[in-house]
Amino acid sequence: MGYGMSGIGRKLAVLAMSGAVVLSLAACNRNNADGESLDGYTAEQIFQRGEYVLENSRRADDSLHYFREVERLYPYTDWARRSIVMQAYALHRDGKYDEARAAAQRFLDQYPGDPDAAWAAYIVALTYYDQIEDVGRDQGLTFQALQHLRYVIETYPNTEYARSAVLKFDLAFDRLAAKEMEIGRYYLSRRNYAAAINRFRAVVEQYQTTTQTPEALHRLVECYLALGLRDEAQTAGAILGHNFRSSPFYEDSYRLLTDAGLTDAAAGESWIREIYRRTVRGEWL
Repeated sequence: MGYGMSGIGRKLAVLAMSGAVVLSLAACNRNNADGESLDGYTAEQIFQRGEYVLENSRRADDSLHYFREVERLYPYTDWARRSIVMQAYALHRDGKYDEARAAAQRFLDQYPGDPDAAWAAYIVALTYYDQIEDVGRDQGLTFQALQHLRYVIETYPNTEYARSAVLKFDLAFDRLAAKEMEIGRYYLSRRNYAAAINRFRAVVEQYQTTTQTPEALHRLVECYLALGLRDEAQTAGAILGHNFRSSPFYEDSYRLLTDAGLTDAAAGESWIREIYRRTVRGEWL
């Protein structure tokens, strides 16, 4: 996502300003390089220098000095308030997630009603989301990311951050389902069908809106056929055919069912038959 500064009201391009301001910023930079004080500069000048450095330096961390000086020299001003969220952004960009989260949370604690609160909350969510590891690892950070992304979506629904959070929420949610699938396939490969069914069932019941659902239903067909549970296998195939008929997983399931002399019609009474009933009535998926 771009460098959105909703509420702050200026893009980083604001630093291409009049010659007088540019000269002032250059002098500010020289003084800082020499270790001299920034006391002689206005809050706006120091803040703008921080923006300039943030835009033009490979290390976002280089801009932190300016934003922190704004807070120190001009506390309780709008520039100091803005500097807090800018620190959070810079720290996040440098991958200092714990520090970024702390700065963003500090902003939220002090200015919960500020227009930039949505941005700060989004940064908190990103500090978890951007650390999500591959599917094979523990997904604790994924749960944290989902929690905070949901907070952004529900608390700031009409913002650009909510729109971005929705997309990231879906990706993180899919990742959790993928983890269940990975474990389920592991059990299936070892013919531990009962354990595999529990994992695939979790995907069908809890993560039904993810991209993992078609395969989960297909694996349920495999497991139930292996256990001789024909009604359950047919019903899983029926749901798969009803919702994902164009999926290659449906083709595979249909072949397995027909080879066993079965059809993809729901049968029997079980947890998956109830899922089928809701699916047919349009109350599921």
